[in-house]
Amino acid sequence: MKILHISKGYAPIEGGIEEVCRLVVESLCNHENRVISFNNCNKTVDDVVDGIKVKRIGVFGKLASQPLSISYFYHLKRIIDDFKPDIINLHVPNPLCSFYLLLLIPRKTKLVIHYHAEILTSKLLYSIFKPIERKLFKRADLILATSPNLRDEAEPLSKYKSKCAILSNAVDTEGLLLNADDKKRVDEIRKQYPGKKIIFSVGRHVPYKGLKYLIEGEPYIDSDAEIIIGGSGPITEELKQLTTSKRVHFIGRIPDDMMKIYYHAADIFAFPSITRAEAFGLTLCECMYCYTPPVTFKIAASGVNYVSLKNLTGVEVPTIDSKLFADGINRLLRDDDTRKQYAISGHNRVSELFSVEVFRKAVKEIYANL
Repeated sequence: MKILHISKGYAPIEGGIEEVCRLVVESLCNHENRVISFNNCNKTVDDVVDGIKVKRIGVFGKLASQPLSISYFYHLKRIIDDFKPDIINLHVPNPLCSFYLLLLIPRKTKLVIHYHAEILTSKLLYSIFKPIERKLFKRADLILATSPNLRDEAEPLSKYKSKCAILSNAVDTEGLLLNADDKKRVDEIRKQYPGKKIIFSVGRHVPYKGLKYLIEGEPYIDSDAEIIIGGSGPITEELKQLTTSKRVHFIGRIPDDMMKIYYHAADIFAFPSITRAEAFGLTLCECMYCYTPPVTFKIAASGVNYVSLKNLTGVEVPTIDSKLFADGINRLLRDDDTRKQYAISGHNRVSELFSVEVFRKAVKEIYANL
């Protein structure tokens, strides 16, 4: 079976959708795969990644997160004509490629839409794209949503639920296990804050990540705990201005090999994202696998509240409010038994639903059924 994968980017270009696309391709290694994506510069190149042919199309700019390329249409047409795929797998949101594909896809070629999130960057642009999206979903043979919450609550999917299947994102659970040296590094972090519990949060410092609610909630956290905030971004300095507390520590970008060290060292993972721009939450999966229970907000049409279940794997705060978020943290800090119970349940949930092994098995079954 020949499968053409269409994604905004592809490995080694990093990103959530890029990583999912790579995992899908790897899961279908017994089939013939090709990938077409945008490049991160203005050059169009032919590449090979782990034996897979990848066409990277040069771009001349971006508009509301959408890479722009006129030549993409020509290259996509040529690949479809030459490769003659049995199935095309399109990762969305990707408005320009969606438009081009509608014009080019052969009638007998099956179409799988891998739906990662709604388009939120521009209401005006989405209103222009919406008719194209509707035709795309109507043409699709299958739509893969990353969570039941996204399938059931995202307005664009409301008329196409009968076409939807769930394929949740995945994390490399093996990479989160600790060896002897890792355990020493965990102990070293804990020794920096002797006798105190650690509240950890990490992510890009942008408004939808909601870090201001964690920082503004700090005065209401009545337990003797330290707050470690990793990552950076355009609002880092603005966030630092929100507090003078000595127990709030901005530590900047965390090296990949240290992420699991901080997950395991922490007692609570603060995940204060506030909008469905947080469509799933891979760091949420990672912290849960490392036995660190999270505190989250309730977010409509987001997989966050599917990854972590209220009062089973973590605390869910119903309203976006700094004091309520702090209260959720206090609940876990005060109750060691509940915190440990949530930690075990969270680890088990990720093992059962969100591991790479589970993902690969599901992908094989989905495409076999097609």
